[in-house]
Amino acid sequence: MTVALSVNLNKVALIRNSREGNFPNVRRFGELCLEAGAAGLTVHPRPDQRHIRPHDLNDLSELLEQYPDREFNIEGNPFAGVMGSYPGFMELVRAIKPHQCTLVPDTTSQLTSDHGFDLRKDGERLKPIIDELKSLGIRISLFMDPDLEQITLAQQVGADRIELYTGPYAEAHLNSDPRLDELFESYWAAAEHATQLGLGINAGHDLNLANLPQFCTVPGLQEVSIGHALTVDALKMGMAAAVTAYLNICHGKV
Repeated sequence: MTVALSVNLNKVALIRNSREGNFPNVRRFGELCLEAGAAGLTVHPRPDQRHIRPHDLNDLSELLEQYPDREFNIEGNPFAGVMGSYPGFMELVRAIKPHQCTLVPDTTSQLTSDHGFDLRKDGERLKPIIDELKSLGIRISLFMDPDLEQITLAQQVGADRIELYTGPYAEAHLNSDPRLDELFESYWAAAEHATQLGLGINAGHDLNLANLPQFCTVPGLQEVSIGHALTVDALKMGMAAAVTAYLNICHGKV
């Protein structure tokens, strides 16, 4: 099966924000990814604007109009409100209307996303948000742990897809954890369960060239969102070559 690769541009923006000006240019690096064959681009505009900023969404949305067969995925916490010049996550999504919106339960105090939704707690709050976004023609993916009960709840609140949080898998793979096989089986079971419920399956977080080949065998996997590791690899081999290396895995050529 071919898995779509959406390149996360957060870390390109992080480097840019360490200096004044627009170098590196996030839009240009997004273009390099698309020219190399990426199926789409992902951004995560956090309230603290540590990397992606509101104007980046406009730039990338305009870029993707030139690639009608590719997708724009905006991820973030739907409950994140106004903070300084940050207008609130929902305001950004309403303005851009991306192809996909991945809702993530992160907070401003987190270094990065590190867990999926607890829909026993947040499910009722999410329902009207999901309904609104769907009315705008946006596909909804919920960031989830490989928990069968929670995945059932994701279907019940109206999600179209789930994005499996792969941080624990990546850590176990890196450390040759003896529980890796058992952990991987939990993702396999979660994917099968999601498929039975009619949910699409995405995955992301710390996936890289070493652990992606195994994860791409997960049944029904449609898309992976990769940014940090791909950006690090791009420092060594160039952005286009890095995208190609990941695409080769996603397309079963490795």
